[in-house]
Amino acid sequence: MRRALLLPVFFITYALAYVDRANYGFGAAAGMARTLHLTESHSALLAALFFLGYCAFQVPGMLLARRWSATRLAFLALLLWGVLAALTGVIRSFAWLALDRLLLGVAESIIFPAMLLLLTHWFVRGEQSRANTFLILGNPVTVVGMSAITGYLIQSVGWQRMFLIEGLPAVLWAFLWIAVMRDHPTQAAWMDPEQAARLELEIRAQQPDLASPDGERAALRSVLLRRDVLQLCLQYFCWSLGVYGFVLWLPTIVRRGAELSMGRTGLLSAAPYLLAVPLMIFAGRISDRTLRRQEVVWPFLLLAGVTMLGPFFLAGRSFPLAFACLLLAGGCMFAPYGPFFAIVPERAPQKVVGEVFALVNSSGALGGFAGSYLVGLLHALTGSQAAGYLLMALALLLSALLVYRLPRLSAVSSVRELHHA
Repeated sequence: MRRALLLPVFFITYALAYVDRANYGFGAAAGMARTLHLTESHSALLAALFFLGYCAFQVPGMLLARRWSATRLAFLALLLWGVLAALTGVIRSFAWLALDRLLLGVAESIIFPAMLLLLTHWFVRGEQSRANTFLILGNPVTVVGMSAITGYLIQSVGWQRMFLIEGLPAVLWAFLWIAVMRDHPTQAAWMDPEQAARLELEIRAQQPDLASPDGERAALRSVLLRRDVLQLCLQYFCWSLGVYGFVLWLPTIVRRGAELSMGRTGLLSAAPYLLAVPLMIFAGRISDRTLRRQEVVWPFLLLAGVTMLGPFFLAGRSFPLAFACLLLAGGCMFAPYGPFFAIVPERAPQKVVGEVFALVNSSGALGGFAGSYLVGLLHALTGSQAAGYLLMALALLLSALLVYRLPRLSAVSSVRELHHA
């Protein structure tokens, strides 16, 4: 019952967050800049400002979630980001729209690290990669449905009303989230008390604890400055640069390359995410079966970087071949998310793992800012998509190398041994 109830709740929550950050790309492709009399560089900046806000509140938000309640903070975030996402379709001023996008990033910033933290409270080590994968499946599955629906929604009611319609579900979902979710198993009225207590004991036994607040603060400082953690931060920056350059500008790339209507652009833009779903499930299962996380992550990122070079060489020559490369690159860049985020709790104590998640994710937010802004800016400056493809390819290749070079951990090592190493 635990998995059957919680995993769909996590999935839908993160899916709603992804709708409200990814639909901007469809608004841009539908002529948002033209309607609001914005330059293309201004449009790229609006896409990127979300990630600046997303980065700023990660670690402070996680500290607040740990000291107060990750569940309640997520409830407030759902309400706030639903309203801010809807306002994107109402505001007409560039300055106010920039503020709205920045605050939307702040509102969403706590969701991903908070849910990763909650997963470590509810799932044992052998379930972590699959649980993470199920959560992050909210990305591609959402974009598959959103790409198809949003394109036709824009055709029917316009991009302004599209933002209003797609912001409302997050507000409604907040009340179901707070009714079901709890910070720990022993707090859940729907779970058998004896089973909940056993589950918490098993999870605590798999991860090191810290004896005192001073020990916690010292461990947090030492863990956040450790080489492998900093390497994970740099790696996730590069990976996110490639991912969000791809996610936010794919609709524009497809529409300009194939000269399609918004409805058909949405359908074609969904294809890479459709491929990502089985690849993510496959990667999560292999990772939990072998406990060799890195060996699952880096080959997918390497293949994503290599195939992203295809559109760089084919841009302006053959859109079908270029899109085939984009299809494979998109599937591969999403595939290893679950195994990647299972690496963190194996390298950090339970009482600081949330802060490590937040630091890594904030680095990814900076990468998202760089990718969404630079890819859009390169399109505006060069009049070609080739430079953007090259930037995303190099970032993905570097991310693969950084995971490959991460210090190895034995698949049979306990987390306590990792902490004292």
